[in-house]
Formats: sequence, structure tokens, C-alpha cells
Amino acid sequence: MNTRFQKAQFASIVGMVANLILAIIKGIGGVIGDSRALIADALHSASDVISSIAVLVGIRAAQKPPDSEHPYGHGKAENIATLIVSMLLIVVGFEILVDAISAVWANTAQSTSPLALYIVVFSIVVKEVLFQYKNRLGKKIRSQAIIADAWHHRSDAISSIVALIGIGLAIFGERFQIPYLTYFDPIAGAIIAGIIMWMGFSLGKEAVRISLEIVLDEVETEKFNRAVNEVNGVQRIDSLHARSHGSYVIIDTKISVDPTITVDEGHSIAARVKEVLIDDFEEVHDVHVHVNPYHQ
Repeated sequence: MNTRFQKAQFASIVGMVANLILAIIKGIGGVIGDSRALIADALHSASDVISSIAVLVGIRAAQKPPDSEHPYGHGKAENIATLIVSMLLIVVGFEILVDAISAVWANTAQSTSPLALYIVVFSIVVKEVLFQYKNRLGKKIRSQAIIADAWHHRSDAISSIVALIGIGLAIFGERFQIPYLTYFDPIAGAIIAGIIMWMGFSLGKEAVRISLEIVLDEVETEKFNRAVNEVNGVQRIDSLHARSHGSYVIIDTKISVDPTITVDEGHSIAARVKEVLIDDFEEVHDVHVHVNPYHQ
């Protein structure tokens, strides 16, 4: 088991445990405190548990070595996990939105307990800590799935802030007998739903973009070109294309070498090019080198 997977697995487990605890606390608090916003927030945390499981499964699948059906490896499994997370966010957000709108439309706003406020503040702190941890780790180990899960935590923190405002206004309205303010609790639930669905759409869009194997631009591939040009025996780079494949990059390059050298010597130069690219750049998973005879 490599270090990258160990770190990703640990982060996913930490997220699952924290989200499960938060979902239970917020769910109980939402029922006791008669807060639709807090119940919506609890459902968001519960969806985080499922998303962390999906991320963990995707990362584990991505560790499988290349085979006859997947010669470039299983790196896109992480992007599939990200798509699952995004779809889950959209579905959960829609359900919360429908419930919140129904509450306002049916004129069923209820009194909200201050207990809900304390729970929301606690949730905001925990979720922001989880976001910072996973976002930094995801960038460090180049895991789109972990980054997606981190933003899921951030969306939960943002939704908790909205819940805090809605619940606070509702309690204020009850205390000072301002009836229309009591509707800010379900209204906050509706806003939370919108945030959840937007996060789901954004993450899904990015996952699809990466799954299409976007070719890196000239600026991003310049460092690869410099490394190849420094390899002894390479007369010219005829072409170099680098494409994303999940959390890693695969490079296809054509180089020109002295036409008078032997096939074995040409092969050695190509092998050196591959070695340099993989050793010098952590994100490079595989390199395919084609050797041409050099002609001016």
C-alpha cells in the first residue's frame, strides 16, 4: 500500500467518522429544536458520509495496476467517485429545497430552540477544519476525489453559516414577536439546498472535464520539454503531448536522435527520457517514447 493511498484512506475515514457524529447531533438537535435549517444541515452531513465512502472506494480502485482492459491504469476511478459525490449533492439539495419550500408555502413555521444555534456553531468549526485538512492533502497528493470531498466539507460549513443566520433570525423573531422572521429558518434551509446543488454541479463539471483526458497546454508541458531536451542523445523533440488521467499524467513524445547510431542505442536514449520524466515529476505515471532519425 503506497503512501499516497494511506494518506487518502486516513483522510476519508476521518471525514466519515466526523460527518457521522455531526449528522447524528444535528439531526437530533433539529428535531428537538424544531429547526428545518438544522435538519437540512444534518442531511448534508449524512450525504458527506456517503461521499467519503464513494471517495474511498474510488481511490482504492485507482491503486490497481494496469491490465489488458485498462493499459493506462485505473486513475479515472477517482473521477467516477467525484461524479457520484456531485450527483449525491444535487439529489440531496433538491430534496431539502422541496421540503423547505413546502414549509413556507404551507405556513407551518415553528418555534426554534437556541440549542440549534450551539450545534450549528460547533458544526461550522469542525467542517472548516476538515476542509482545510483535506483540501491541502488533496493538492499535495494530486487527488481530485479528496479535493472534491474537501469542498463537500466547505459546502457543509457554508450551509451551516446560512443555517446559523436563519435560526438566529427565527429565534429573534419569536422573542420580539416579529412573525415573518420565523420563516427565516425554512428559508435558510432552501438557501442551503441551493448551495448544495451548486457545489454538486461544479464538482461534476470538473470531474467530467478531467475524465475527457484534457491535454495539458504549452505552459504546463514546458517543464517536460526542458527535461527531455537535457537528456544526452536527444537531438530534437518532434512532439510532446501530456494528458491528465485521473490523478496522474501520461506523456506521449516523439524524439529525434542521430540516425547513425544503433537501434539499441536509440532504445537506451528513449528509456532515459522515460526515466527522467517519471523520476523528476511525481505526477507523471507513464511515458511513451517514439524515436525518429534526426534530419535537419
